Amino acid sequence: MSSHSIKTPDSLHVASRSPAVFSGLDGLVARNADGLLLVGRILMGWIFVTSGWSKLADLDGFAASLAHSGVPAASLLAYVGAPLEFVAGVALLLGLATRYATLFLILFMIVATLIAHRYWEFAEPAARRAQSNNFYKNVAMTGGLLAILVSGAGRFAIDRLMRRR
Repeated sequence: MSSHSIKTPDSLHVASRSPAVFSGLDGLVARNADGLLLVGRILMGWIFVTSGWSKLADLDGFAASLAHSGVPAASLLAYVGAPLEFVAGVALLLGLATRYATLFLILFMIVATLIAHRYWEFAEPAARRAQSNNFYKNVAMTGGLLAILVSGAGRFAIDRLMRRR
């Protein structure tokens, strides 16, 4: 086994002890870490931009759907949550205040998942399965956000440009 130190963006140091057969992939990822972080940020941010935008396009309808689901303070959550989801998604896309945007989105995902995807409350199998899939998809997205929170935005981000000044 060979030992590799992979320097990832924002000086995060990750030690890797991959067998030699995998060391080529380790090197490829290390050489392209900033580009991969950019792609990951764009893909993850785009989800929140489009979701937030669709809620902003019909805030009253979104608030009504929350109220129908029995969410307390539905209007407040809709009128605060939707714009923040959109803005945090844009910030993540751009790599602007990335860790703050990511932390907000993690909290947003926890609240949204527990409000909207309580699969255990559905008796009908198809609805239960659909809500379960959405619940665990959101859990996985939260895992991706945690990875971005740890790694930072990478070199191709507004955060990086602002640090240079």
